[in-house]
Amino acid sequence: MIWVLLVISICISAYFGYRAYYLAGTISDAQEYIEELEVVNVFMYTNIKTAYDNMKIIDHKGAFESEDEAGTTFSLLLETIETLKEQFDDEETKSEEK
Repeated sequence: MIWVLLVISICISAYFGYRAYYLAGTISDAQEYIEELEVVNVFMYTNIKTAYDNMKIIDHKGAFESEDEAGTTFSLLLETIETLKEQFDDEETKSEEK
């Protein structure tokens, strides 16, 4: 009877050991994915900030605020970039507070 309990406990221990090893690998993969996303977020933030600064420089006189197609496209792009910049700035502020 003792041998049966010993074999069962060894099997259960082996199963839990395997599950712990598998979950550790999964967590490691998830951590690498999160780090890659952080790199992409920083890259996108710098690109958005650069585009925002360039668009402000281009339109320093308000020349693209006219009612033609180029002005409409420019204002839509500027609005989108401003929205994205606000979102990234909010996320950056929240991450600095932690």
